Amino acid sequence: IVLLRWVPVLYAEKMQALEATAWQRFTAGIRFIRSRPIILGTISLDLFAVLLGGVVALLPIYAQEVLEVGPTGLGALRSAMALGEVTVGFYLSTRPFNRHVGMVMFIAVAIFGLANLVFALSSLFWLSFAALLVAGGADMVSMYIRSSLIQFSTPDAMRGRVNAVNMLFIGSSNELGEFRAGTSAAWFGAVPAALLGCFCTLAVTGGWMLGFKSLRQVDRFEDAAPGSKG
Repeated sequence: IVLLRWVPVLYAEKMQALEATAWQRFTAGIRFIRSRPIILGTISLDLFAVLLGGVVALLPIYAQEVLEVGPTGLGALRSAMALGEVTVGFYLSTRPFNRHVGMVMFIAVAIFGLANLVFALSSLFWLSFAALLVAGGADMVSMYIRSSLIQFSTPDAMRGRVNAVNMLFIGSSNELGEFRAGTSAAWFGAVPAALLGCFCTLAVTGGWMLGFKSLRQVDRFEDAAPGSKG
């Protein structure tokens, strides 16, 4: 009977220890990311670029009120970015590159912002579709470089923690980005909201290029590895 009474207490203590350990691992990942400018710049660039510059949430409004293409056109617009991502992803799987990766990543994010800017200003369906196609392709290039840089920059002992923080930021940036776009559209209208997001993405890209010099100067993925002299 005495042992049975102690079972809930021991279980509760074990759960508290596990929760404390999980929290410690998470905070350790945060501290490590803050100590590595390449990882911090890579993750935060993706966070703010998607948070501020996404236009996917505004596609139904554009399809109905701006482009006037109806449900069929909306479906095509929704598939445009995915088509661009798949096409570029297939190309990268057959012809990967490994030179000037830091600068290429910034250029890809800038192209993403500019393509969304073209979409925001366009009143032609084919131009809007092409802009989203380019935006999807640029996002795939950026994602390819970001994921590789994070893997190369993180030692084995910290890789799981860093990936957990990175996935948390990726998921939250998409959801918060849609909230930002919808709220801005309700306040200012769909077109001003899209324009504001695009300009913010371009501003973030320029600011991060100036603020994270080490990330901009990465030539090869191997140069981002801890202890690398590249």
